[in-house]
Amino acid sequence: MLKPKRSSPAPKIGRDPHPADLHVGRQIATVRVQSDVSQAQLARSIGISCQQLQKYENARNRVSASMLYEIGKSLGVPVSRFFEGLQQNGGRDYEALRLPVDRIGFIASAEGRRLTERLIQLSPRVRARVSALIAAIGEELSVPQRDEGQRDGRRTGAG
Repeated sequence: MLKPKRSSPAPKIGRDPHPADLHVGRQIATVRVQSDVSQAQLARSIGISCQQLQKYENARNRVSASMLYEIGKSLGVPVSRFFEGLQQNGGRDYEALRLPVDRIGFIASAEGRRLTERLIQLSPRVRARVSALIAAIGEELSVPQRDEGQRDGRRTGAG
């Protein structure tokens, strides 16, 4: 005999990952980068594809408890490490968890690692100047482009 259909619609699962999944994914990426392990190396050591690991780190796929255990074992950290800093008891600092995932991707990339290594080799004074230069370039790029003469404070044309 068939059961009667419910009149209320089934709950829909949101497209955005849960903040806890975002946090755990970012922690996996952070520990991996701190351990100087590439995505390919970690994926191979736990028996998954590199694409699957990327999905875990970006929270596109949830990480199972057993997989989290294997990741922790491979990286030499306890599973609890991936939950450090996660808001407890209903705390909702979710916006801090929604930082762009591409930052971690860049830091984890070969280019990001080389840049980080080279920055660390600089003296703190030079590193501060490089940081200020990058900030100035970023500000310049965010300003709408105007006529070159107007940007320099000069008027162009007949006046």
